[in-house]
Amino acid sequence: MKNNLFYSLLAVCLFSMFSCQQAPEAPVATAPVETPAPPDMAAIKAEIQALESAYAVAHTAGDAATVASFYSDDAVTMGDDMPAVTGRAEIQKEQEKFYAERKNKRTVSFEVLEVFGDENRVTEIGKSTGKDETGKVVYTGKYMAIWEKRNGKWLTIRDISNDDKKEE
Repeated sequence: MKNNLFYSLLAVCLFSMFSCQQAPEAPVATAPVETPAPPDMAAIKAEIQALESAYAVAHTAGDAATVASFYSDDAVTMGDDMPAVTGRAEIQKEQEKFYAERKNKRTVSFEVLEVFGDENRVTEIGKSTGKDETGKVVYTGKYMAIWEKRNGKWLTIRDISNDDKKEE
């Protein structure tokens, strides 16, 4: 009788063990996930440099309206030795005041040293150089700007700058 009980229990265990196993799942076909191409930072840097060069022309000419057009309506700029200025209209007013009070004619240039970010927002690190009428460097400085692409156009949304030394 013990043998019959043993075989009965063995049969129940084996039946339970095999009947509870699930059939292996068929592999699910998935579409390959496309990873977007990284932004072409060299091309973006060239775009920002072109904007900085156009900004330099407007700044040298004392064209406050054009200078302000490089900023978003909600931009904040933090220049050397002055309080922060918020908004394109206020930036234009400050530029007009600066150009009216400017004592000497000089040219300015901006060199983009680095940009990082993505195709919609980048941070720029650059340096500025001011020269007098003879071409002598009278000041150098550095700056950081955050550019954002809005309606297909790069605009500065934040910037900060300061001089390495005061103008001679």
